[in-house]
Amino acid sequence: MTLDPTLARRIRLVVLDVDGVLTDGGLYIGDVGGSPVELKRYDIQDGLGVRFMRAAGLRVVIITGRESESVRIRGEELEVDAVIQDRHARKLAAFLELIDGDGLSPDECAFVGDDFPDMGVLRIVGLPVAVANAVAEVRDVCVLQLENTGGRGAVREFAERLLKARGEWETVTERYVAERNALAREVEA
Repeated sequence: MTLDPTLARRIRLVVLDVDGVLTDGGLYIGDVGGSPVELKRYDIQDGLGVRFMRAAGLRVVIITGRESESVRIRGEELEVDAVIQDRHARKLAAFLELIDGDGLSPDECAFVGDDFPDMGVLRIVGLPVAVANAVAEVRDVCVLQLENTGGRGAVREFAERLLKARGEWETVTERYVAERNALAREVEA
């Protein structure tokens, strides 16, 4: 499925779910020294996809229906614009408050989701996106269905498809490579 360039260029904000999108949905829960610990696995290529979207001038926000220190840490590492964690999974209310504060309309936003807590937002955004492991009902409301599963390159695939449709992929990736090469030359000097 090809992403319509007109739709892609209209997007100003990308919102990502966590469990099942940025991760494979699995949780490692345990106890370390009497303190509860929750661990999640994140895909490094997804992280670079987030950086590429931000380098293209898009705002990227994480909205999740769980509270997790690992999400806060990952959001900080990726320098996303906001991390919204609501243990009651009130994603639509959080999304509407976010875009109202930013002066955006839902049709200027993309949301990448996988399960029922994402449905409220997916039904109103301009670009609803389902990862390959999304439940059937989510896939049915999405205009873009990814081939990769959550936590296994889905966000990177979305970033590439979005930026290619906008005509920005090559510019963003070449700038990234050039910056890394420039840093290497500075170290050698």
